Amino acid sequence: MTTAGNTAAAPAGEARIGPNAILQVAEALRELSGEEAARRIFEAAGLPHWLDEPPQEMVPESTVAALHQSVRRELEPEQARQVLLDAGVRTGHYVLRYRIPGPVRTLLRGLPPIAAGPLLLRAIAQHAWTFVGSGTLRIRRGRPCLLELAHNPVIAGEQASAPICHWHAAAFETLFRELVNRESTIRETTCAATGADLCRFELEYR
Repeated sequence: MTTAGNTAAAPAGEARIGPNAILQVAEALRELSGEEAARRIFEAAGLPHWLDEPPQEMVPESTVAALHQSVRRELEPEQARQVLLDAGVRTGHYVLRYRIPGPVRTLLRGLPPIAAGPLLLRAIAQHAWTFVGSGTLRIRRGRPCLLELAHNPVIAGEQASAPICHWHAAAFETLFRELVNRESTIRETTCAATGADLCRFELEYR
């Protein structure tokens, strides 16, 4: 149950994203930057209450954007990258443990990558809204496989000289490494924050 202390008001109709986009950033900040930095960054994002009373339900996508952008604004670029990568890995492991049934995990791990990969891609496409909110995720099969995220709300309005969608990349890569092939890699090649038309990730899993 969600209490008044761990909710955030959202404009009517605003899309939502899973709470791990907040929870795992908090854990990564505490681990890599310390409690003081974590509190400073949550306060700068206008979300200090969520550091003490973490959200338990889907959260407005604008609050996810505010926190992730606060991480990039308050920390040095490499430190921010490491925090968001770690948060993405933690998110992937959470999804693995609590959102994918045991029999499905066993099935995927027992299949060859050429069979397991498409099944996991289908599951990601079906549940993409929990990661991308109002954005649109399109998957293009091939070698490499392309995951194309249009209108990514987590980086809305940001400008950068290099791709910055580290949380998404690490979360997806973790799932593929755990369920399909330990050598799986995901690399963001274009990012809307750099002026590209969308955020594009190259996935290699075979």
